[in-house]
Amino acid sequence: MYKNITDLQDMGRKMDWPYPVNYGAENYSETDILILGGGLAGTAAAIEAAGRGATVALVDKGPISYSGSGGSGVDHWHEACGAPFCTVTPEQATQYFLNTPYWGGKFTMAHQRYISAVESYDALLELEKMGLPIRDEAGEFEGAAFRDPETKLTVAYDYEQAGVIRLKGGAKMKPLMKKECDRLGVHFFEHVSATSLLTRDGKTGPGATVIGATGVNLRTGEFYIWKAKAVLVATGIPQGLWVNSTEVNGGGSKHWDVNCVGEGQVIMARAGAQMTLMESNNTGIAGGPFRWPAYSVGDWSNTWYPCPIVDANGKKIPYIKNGKEVTEWSEFFDKTWPSPMKSTGANDRGGMAQLPSNLPELIKQGVYELPFYADMTQMDPQERRALWGLMIGNEGRTNYPVYKLYSRYGFDPEKDLLQLPIFTPDQALTKPSWMGTNVPQWRDSHRTSNCAVTDWHLKTTLDGLYAAGLMVANNYASGAHATGRYAARNMIQYINSLSEDHPLDRLQIETEKKRVYASVRHTDGIGWKEFKNGCCRVMQDHCTEYKTDKLLRQGIQWFESIRESEMPMLRARNPHELGKVLECYAQLECSEMTLYASLARKAGTKVFDFKRTDYPEFDPPEYDVFITVSCDENGNYITDKIPLDYYLQAPWESDFKSNYEKYASLDVRRKL
Repeated sequence: MYKNITDLQDMGRKMDWPYPVNYGAENYSETDILILGGGLAGTAAAIEAAGRGATVALVDKGPISYSGSGGSGVDHWHEACGAPFCTVTPEQATQYFLNTPYWGGKFTMAHQRYISAVESYDALLELEKMGLPIRDEAGEFEGAAFRDPETKLTVAYDYEQAGVIRLKGGAKMKPLMKKECDRLGVHFFEHVSATSLLTRDGKTGPGATVIGATGVNLRTGEFYIWKAKAVLVATGIPQGLWVNSTEVNGGGSKHWDVNCVGEGQVIMARAGAQMTLMESNNTGIAGGPFRWPAYSVGDWSNTWYPCPIVDANGKKIPYIKNGKEVTEWSEFFDKTWPSPMKSTGANDRGGMAQLPSNLPELIKQGVYELPFYADMTQMDPQERRALWGLMIGNEGRTNYPVYKLYSRYGFDPEKDLLQLPIFTPDQALTKPSWMGTNVPQWRDSHRTSNCAVTDWHLKTTLDGLYAAGLMVANNYASGAHATGRYAARNMIQYINSLSEDHPLDRLQIETEKKRVYASVRHTDGIGWKEFKNGCCRVMQDHCTEYKTDKLLRQGIQWFESIRESEMPMLRARNPHELGKVLECYAQLECSEMTLYASLARKAGTKVFDFKRTDYPEFDPPEYDVFITVSCDENGNYITDKIPLDYYLQAPWESDFKSNYEKYASLDVRRKL
């Protein structure tokens, strides 16, 4: 029995590391396809490739059954254009994203959105074959406006055009996908972090060919060498470049996986692949330490739409649509598509009913009194059960900490109200309530950013290297699956065309091993947490809401200084800390890439709240381009510009459908 905190601290200092530590010991693997990142996109790609006869290795920092941003659940399936009841075409879905700033607007990688719209429904049916329950077979919602009687599928948001499907069993998705990978013989490398890409003859930069990768086991410290004919990077959006700490409210409040810190972006750029939208960041999804666990508080948007909202005195706040108050329940769901969320003002994402646009002024005038409450007791009973139990419960991070715990301790949506967080009047409409309040310095990567430049094969600018999911700026579960399976087919097409094999370059491997293990040689020095927070402070000061050349260049100088002085002092006392040190390396390089991309965009853009006080003009025609960042053969950062519609310019076809039909590789199989 430990009496006090000192006893516990002493125990921690004396505790042995529970795994055998073998720094430098090498593990070698050779497969057709190597996938880095075992989230939804990577696992979907592994299933597709293995099912078509390829040998596959799948790598993730966590356990495949629950890893990635979708590992904790999914409650709705977007762009289901292939569903028999959906009246939305893939072309309409794609144009929606191009028209909507919230999801990227003109900076949308629209070819991958089209791929998602075409393949989303087929991908969902494949998940059903794996055992995922997606239909209301028991008739719980029979007769509901959102239930299709023929398919027994339930839809969300827009019941007429029906482009989004509610997932009855979304919390079970990753375990079922892992089971399917097991059945197909996928080789797993769990609790292993990728550290670099290996290239033909060890040459990096433009024109390099990727033939493998390296990694480190986060439990044993062992080194991994993977050789492959093609490599897919399906890691996530960088987290923690501005605000690293999750200790105030836990990592569960973050919508994206907090283990994603930018390693994928860094290893691709370091090899020579072009990355883009690295300069895209805002305060919209950051929240700093003032967030609440996702969907755990009262709200009116996304999964919570259109929950009635009342003020402190029980006064109902009206929803407004087309300038009029919504009085009939059916009006909430009439032609709102393709907006997947309700929003307001500059972030308006479609035709959904909204709270009054002058709500901040009404609060200041005392018309409505804080705090506000979500009042599910006023909802249609079927809609209430769909919100609390079908969506809350399957949406990521809600199954146990929200749905099950709240229910266990007595919360009953039929009679209880759920308070919204306290906010100032001016913050009343800025974003979903659970995202909390923020300051401009506490930023985060935009939801559709930090991605690879890919073509219609979803191949990057390097041969042998492909990307999917968040790495192609698709932030939906449906998009992760669709782009993962699509990329896998094209990778098989690529490796079938190869005529010769290339050996790995031993010098490249030894150089990487030296870099990876530098911190384990130190008995004293700087801890990873101190280093990360220091890097965050540089970004808060020099890549904040308003940017200038001088600020950005000063930030680069800070990172150059940190690289020379503090970085060599990082220490790792066990494999876990080694993994965190490697994250420090990635965070610094990802931050540098962000600063270089920001320097190259010498104009503001309203789409992702990018402001330059030294170049105050917004969206001039010459900056309607993607800014790219990569490394040359010497490891120096280089930037470039490419057209926003490069995927519809030569050598590609000029329309989405023709390109998809030409490059979808629907019938490909691995040649023996």
